[in-house]
Amino acid sequence: MDILETQHLLERVASLLRTETRNLLLVHGLQPVQFEALHYLSICNRYSDTPMGVTEYLGQTKGSVSQTLKVLEKKGLIEKTADKSDKRVAHLSVTKAGRNLVSSMLPSPSLARAGKQLGRTDEASIDASLRNLLRSMQQANNFKTFGQCATCRHNIRLTDDEYVCGLTEEALSGEDIELICREHKPNQSSEHGAVTGAPA
Repeated sequence: MDILETQHLLERVASLLRTETRNLLLVHGLQPVQFEALHYLSICNRYSDTPMGVTEYLGQTKGSVSQTLKVLEKKGLIEKTADKSDKRVAHLSVTKAGRNLVSSMLPSPSLARAGKQLGRTDEASIDASLRNLLRSMQQANNFKTFGQCATCRHNIRLTDDEYVCGLTEEALSGEDIELICREHKPNQSSEHGAVTGAPA
């Protein structure tokens, strides 16, 4: 594997996606990083939907994330509510308008068109390779995984649709385990589980 060439290829693909995203967001008056925060909040669980969770996911400063969240809240894309047990903690939920925006932006139109040209076999191969690369980067650099509860070692299955988080000892539904979590710890047998990585 030529690491430098791989980096160049990944950077080029990322650049094309960023350019497309930036252009699509112009009509909404948003920046790509603001959309990235919105997308994160649309797929994270109740343990991760906080300003700190967004900060860890994006790998940015608290000040920058605070400004990003203010923009999203002002535009009616997210709502802020206080935690029932600890009023100092704020939870961020995506509004209907926010979810509609995410749905309209993802998947990337240009990537979807490329996928049709590649075919299922190539798509599956690229998906597997990228998952392995991401997992290796996370393990080698001690990055947080932000994976789905379904692939976490803390997840305990009780029935087909009933689960418990071994870390918080709280009940989880089948829907809950499809969301990503900042406390995620991959199962050794998990083949998925990595979404992005921020320094732990």
